[in-house]
Amino acid sequence: MKPRLSGRVPVHSFLRSIRSTNRGLTLLWKRLARSPTFRRAAGALLAGYLRLVWNTGTPVREPSDIYDRLDPDLPLILTFWHGQHFLSPFVMKPGMKAKVLVSRHADGDINAIAAERFGVGTIRGSGDHKGRFQRKGGVSAFLEMAQSLAEGFNIAVTADVPKVSRRAGLGVVMLARTSGRPIYPLAIESSRRIVLPSWDRASVDLPFSRLAFVVGEPIRVAADATDAELEQARCLLQDRLETAHQRAAEIAGRGRR
Repeated sequence: MKPRLSGRVPVHSFLRSIRSTNRGLTLLWKRLARSPTFRRAAGALLAGYLRLVWNTGTPVREPSDIYDRLDPDLPLILTFWHGQHFLSPFVMKPGMKAKVLVSRHADGDINAIAAERFGVGTIRGSGDHKGRFQRKGGVSAFLEMAQSLAEGFNIAVTADVPKVSRRAGLGVVMLARTSGRPIYPLAIESSRRIVLPSWDRASVDLPFSRLAFVVGEPIRVAADATDAELEQARCLLQDRLETAHQRAAEIAGRGRR
């Protein structure tokens, strides 16, 4: 007697198949990303896609007088969560000088190419890791950010450090202490998006969306701030970023995140 075939697939087999597919896609991406030609093309495509999202979207800024509030504090440090930053170039108004911290790996090359297409300069390196900057160009990147602020450039930088999502690191508040410039939390949410299964829950905003840009109250760090005061500023930054994201999600029509 022939064995009966069942249309049911065991759950563990289905999950194993998904994991295998994800590993295959990851390996394919890593191989492609080794090619400078691929990275240039991907960066150009990313910039073009972001322009499409912006041009077809309906932006809403809060506060509505955002530039009147920001202008007196220029240059400033603009910070956001990993994976929620793709539309940040559109926060800058024409004439605002800006640089963004971008990692040195292949994905960073793609982001850097896209940023430069929007007229945003790049600083290559990594943020702090538990207060240490000795990894992947962290020290040189920190010094370059401080020097750029002194030269009048606004700095855009993620607040959280891979791979700990939504927990602010000390790097941003240390930069504020060194430079004397204020930190402004930024949240961007869209009504239509795809959330990727990555450590940072990266959001791919979709065309024809309601785009919410929320800037929180500034955080200022004294030049003589103690370690305890730096930790207080870090916690305050984390809280204000989360509050800004909750508000941005409400504006975008998705309720609290």
